[in-house]
Amino acid sequence: MTIFVDMDDVLADTYSKHIELYNKEHKKELSLAQITSGEVWQNVPEIHKGSIMEHANQPGFFRDLKPIKDSQTVMEALYAKHEVYIATAATQFPNSLKEKSDWLDQYFPFITWQHRIMCGHKFILKGDLLIDDRTYNLDKFDGDTLLFTSPHNALDNGYTRVSTWLKIAERLL
Repeated sequence: MTIFVDMDDVLADTYSKHIELYNKEHKKELSLAQITSGEVWQNVPEIHKGSIMEHANQPGFFRDLKPIKDSQTVMEALYAKHEVYIATAATQFPNSLKEKSDWLDQYFPFITWQHRIMCGHKFILKGDLLIDDRTYNLDKFDGDTLLFTSPHNALDNGYTRVSTWLKIAERLL
């Protein structure tokens, strides 16, 4: 089976990083538990939205992310059993291409450079399964899909949803 796995909010916790930076910049105490749906910038006062949208342009943003719980263990097992590729939109932000590659070297060293696809549109991918948190990527993929749950997609329906990496392991291992 050929599996494509997104990075942001699937392997790497970008959502929590946005909250962390927002709290630091604006001396606030926003928590993930306070957000029921939407992007982080949709859950803060209008005056602060712009600063959140700029986080991804800051040097180090993608390099300093924490891995999503259990992603490393499950990905290593998937990689041993299936043809697994990272498929991430690493060309959207100036620093992200190198930072994402360095991040993968640190947290997922078993995923070789030949299994890393740094791209824009994911509909060009041909395989059996795409695991992503963005429905616009899943909609155009010609194969099976799993929507990895994130607050920003909480209101999206019509997709097979997984909320943890352990649930992915149950399905695929």
